[in-house]
Amino acid sequence: MPPGPEVGDPKSDLRVRRLTRRRERSPEDRAAAAAALTAALLRGLAGVRTIAAYVPEEEEPGHGRIPAAFTQLGARVLLPVVPAVGYELAWAVDTGRLAPGRFGLLEPLGPRLGPTAVGTADAVVVPALAVARDGVRLGRGGGYYDRALRHARADAAVVAVVFDDELVDELPAEPHDRRVTAVVTPSGGWQALPASR
Repeated sequence: MPPGPEVGDPKSDLRVRRLTRRRERSPEDRAAAAAALTAALLRGLAGVRTIAAYVPEEEEPGHGRIPAAFTQLGARVLLPVVPAVGYELAWAVDTGRLAPGRFGLLEPLGPRLGPTAVGTADAVVVPALAVARDGVRLGRGGGYYDRALRHARADAAVVAVVFDDELVDELPAEPHDRRVTAVVTPSGGWQALPASR
């Protein structure tokens, strides 16, 4: 999610490489990955009553399938709304009607629920450029999700969605990083991680 990496950010080079690799993926590779990821997410989220998720951009894993597939779960789905100013995500219920918001990102139409609404979710599905096996997540550098996850319930599953080669052994971590408790990849499906809170 824009904005891009900050100057002097030690993760900046990693972000550039990961974004470049994503742009190089073929449409067929992305479509196959989206189908596999969606199936794994539906299995892993079965029985969840409220999900906070996101709408993947074209180069992101799950584009074209997530969050529409979550209607099969019968769960309430919250999607992020990037504020006109600032860095604190608001949330709105997904009704299937989306429109471009800040940075051109698709977001739900309808009433805004505020930043703390993510605290009602049993599971939070987050974007990532990479995830380490210890739960460290590499985002785009804007800090939106690290801020949002401060409002998530302590017992909520925090699930990152990445391509197979984006699940790595380690990533640089900072004190403010919120680790994920699971990762979903096209080949590996849903994998629990030993995330520390």
